[in-house]
Amino acid sequence: MAAKSGEADRAERALVEQWRDMLALHARTQCELDRVLHRHGLCASDFEVLDVLAESVGDAACSYRVQEIAERVHLTQSALSRLIARLERDGLVERRLCAEDRRGVRVALTGKGRTLHGDLLPAQRAVLTRMLTQSDTPWRTSFR
Repeated sequence: MAAKSGEADRAERALVEQWRDMLALHARTQCELDRVLHRHGLCASDFEVLDVLAESVGDAACSYRVQEIAERVHLTQSALSRLIARLERDGLVERRLCAEDRRGVRVALTGKGRTLHGDLLPAQRAVLTRMLTQSDTPWRTSFR
């Protein structure tokens, strides 16, 4: 196997460093979101599901299939099903059979879930703003 040139080796190391910086920022942001939301009985993943469901503003009857939510929040369908069951027990979401496909399940916010989401949205967005707009984040300039 041929050795990499010095320039190619530096480029690869920079790429790996950039990747690790992104992972570290994600982990720090996730921890900060968990810390802020924990006071209200939620974690970051719980809030992400509420946030996706809340995007249906204007259509109170709007709901999403579990698979559609899974694609947006990057959880396995199994993990998401457990999370949704927990949110349902807490009265934040409700599950219904799909009218168009009786095998599928749709999930929607309850009034309580919509209220909690609205109450926590400013705090969640403040964390994202603080964590993701820091000028000392080296990878940001690469993705603009």
